[in-house]
This record gives sequence, structure tokens and C-alpha cells, in this order.
Amino acid sequence: MAEALISPSLLFRIAVPCHWVQARWTAQGVLLDERYRLPCFAELRGARPFADVRLGWNDGGLVLQVTVRGKQQAPWCRDSRIEDSDGVQLWIDTRNTQNVHRAGRFCHRFAFLPTGCGRRMEEPLAALLAIQRARESPREIPPHLLQVRSQRRPDGYFLEAYVPAAALTGFSPADQPALGFTYAVVDRELGWQTFTVGPELPFAEDPSLWGTLELVR
Repeated sequence: MAEALISPSLLFRIAVPCHWVQARWTAQGVLLDERYRLPCFAELRGARPFADVRLGWNDGGLVLQVTVRGKQQAPWCRDSRIEDSDGVQLWIDTRNTQNVHRAGRFCHRFAFLPTGCGRRMEEPLAALLAIQRARESPREIPPHLLQVRSQRRPDGYFLEAYVPAAALTGFSPADQPALGFTYAVVDRELGWQTFTVGPELPFAEDPSLWGTLELVR
């Protein structure tokens, strides 16, 4: 079958609900049920999902839960090469600006790795990354502000993360009940799973290629 010249995701303005989470983040994480699962619109171009990605929100911030299945190899993660590592990345625009091609100060890029940190490189890692070609950057945050925990499984891993409101410049759900958003689950063995377009387009630096999360209370 011939490859499409235009990604099917570009034919739609993608917006999905992100549901309210009553529970607050603790050291044990927060359980997100089926209604928090995010679709993978990359399926429109024939991609096969290998990760279950769920996201919820409350006034305290965002809660992420990811399960990766189908791996035969251990995740490849390095705190010195975060962008090249296996893991999950989120792009979030707290102003949901859909008509600009360069990120502004309300645009964020977060990375969460299941391993790669600590003396034995077995601890999970969370980081705020720079967005290439950005006109402005969000405020800096202390490293401990982002929370992440993970569990290795025979065929993959389970990862939970918390992005507190203090890590999101401009986060104000009452005034801005929609977020510009995309995600990528990156894996050297399984490939890329993305929310909308894939790495064939520069979504990592272009907010106009992101979708929208509608914050549903």
C-alpha cells in the first residue's frame, strides 16, 4: 500500500477530553481508570499502538500513567542522553495556541524515563527539556518538582508521573480550560507512538501540529 503524502491527522483539528482526578498525588501514585485513556491518532496512518497512555488533571496539576507492552529488551535510558532514551515525552501549551510554529513561554516539554538515573541507573527520571527554535521558554523549575515512579515488567514497564501546577507556566484551568498537547512514547525496540503526527513532521518544535486537551471537570 502506498504511503499517504499527507498525514491523516493533519486533516482534522484534534481535541479530546481530559477528565478530572479527585485523588491527589502520593508516593503510591494515582490510579487512572479507562476513561482517562488517550487515543492514538497515529493509528489513522497505520501505526500500531504499543502503549496505554492515560492522563488526568485537577487544580494541583496533571497525572500521567503509561503502560508499555511487547518489549523483549530492557528499556535503554541514560540521564546523559534523555532525548535519545526510551520513555515518554509530553508537550503542553497552557494557552492552546494552535496557529504559531514556534513555541512560546507557555509551551513545555517534559520527559519521563522508566530507568536511567541513580548509581545503578535503575531509578526513573523526570526532566523539563528545551524546545528547539522556541521564541521564549517557560520558567525554570527545581529538579525535584516533577514526580515519577516506575515498575519493570516482563514485557515492558509501567510508569506514573505528576506534573504539578507550579511546573506549568500559565496553568489556570478556570480561565484556560484547554491545553495544547501532544505526546510521544519513544522506544528503540518498538518505535514511536504519538498522539497525532509522527516524527516525519517537526511536532517536537511546532505547536501548530499539536492537538487539544479539553479539561473536563
